[in-house]
Amino acid sequence: MSRFTLRWSVFFLRGNNPDHVIVTRVTTPTGRRHLRGGGRGFRCWASAPVVRSVGFGNAALHTHGCPPPGLWRNRDQSAEFEGSAGERKSVQSHRKRGVGAGMAHRLVLIRHGESLWNRENRFSGWFDADLSETGEEEARRGGRALKDAGYEFDVCYTSVLTRAIRTLWLVLDGTDQVWLPVQRTWRLNERHYGGLTGRNKAETAAQHGEAQVKIWRRSFDVRPPPMDKGHDFYETISKDRRYTHLTAAQMPHCESLKDTIARALPFWNHQITPQIREGRRVLIVAHGNSLRGIVKHLEGMSEEAVLELNLPTGVPLVYDLDQDLRPVGPMQFLGDEETVKKAMADVAEQGNAKK
Repeated sequence: MSRFTLRWSVFFLRGNNPDHVIVTRVTTPTGRRHLRGGGRGFRCWASAPVVRSVGFGNAALHTHGCPPPGLWRNRDQSAEFEGSAGERKSVQSHRKRGVGAGMAHRLVLIRHGESLWNRENRFSGWFDADLSETGEEEARRGGRALKDAGYEFDVCYTSVLTRAIRTLWLVLDGTDQVWLPVQRTWRLNERHYGGLTGRNKAETAAQHGEAQVKIWRRSFDVRPPPMDKGHDFYETISKDRRYTHLTAAQMPHCESLKDTIARALPFWNHQITPQIREGRRVLIVAHGNSLRGIVKHLEGMSEEAVLELNLPTGVPLVYDLDQDLRPVGPMQFLGDEETVKKAMADVAEQGNAKK
């Protein structure tokens, strides 16, 4: 009889099929061993003497204590087991939450990968900056994470800006779903940064102070200086033919986060939510501020709370929703913890002056 602790930090369902799960690691008396895989017909292998193989099934534990279906959606869980190979043991978890308890729908959001202007730490807004090489790899990594977890979609939404569109392309390519229908809309564009567009964030902070830049970037209802006709990118953006159908009232010259949410939510309410309610699996690839608006709406966040929300680039963000499209649990990032934390920290640091 040997005693060991199985720890699982992230489990992901393969689509909506509760037979599938990914185990990230197992801790034994000899140290940590890595596992990965599967569902019915899949097996995992580890070199630890106690755990040579772990089978996955829907009804009970097999060999050395695979987490039962009722625990498959938990995060940062651990349970102890004692027994020999082939014995079935029940699992006591620190937190129990059944798969699909109250869940009717699943939604995936992705902020586009790093753009060339993100890399240069410039205010992008409605300027059509392309992805950097890092951003392309972030998008591919997000696609691999979705494919490994078995996610399938029915319809996709994105903005009319290249960095979001190409992120979506790379994600769909990585999941073998390039044929999916895609709807593009200006309403999911990034916030329009007005006169700040093209300026380096750190240099702007050095000139105006980090407090002022944070107000411009992260206040809820304060707009940055407007983009006037003398701005370097006024003609490039205002006369772009992708916006020729917009009315003068719809075409912004600067936006606050409040403004961004006000133009994004009608599209969410009238175009996206009906698709979700009809059971279609939705993927949205957009921008930091348009996605923050959706997250604020879903979670009922206060204006103060949403200002501190940093969404990492290229990392799938998963929501399980009930029939009223309310989250049944916290948002889940589909990626390793270190990558997610680093990406979020990088986003938060962008507005600070260089020391």
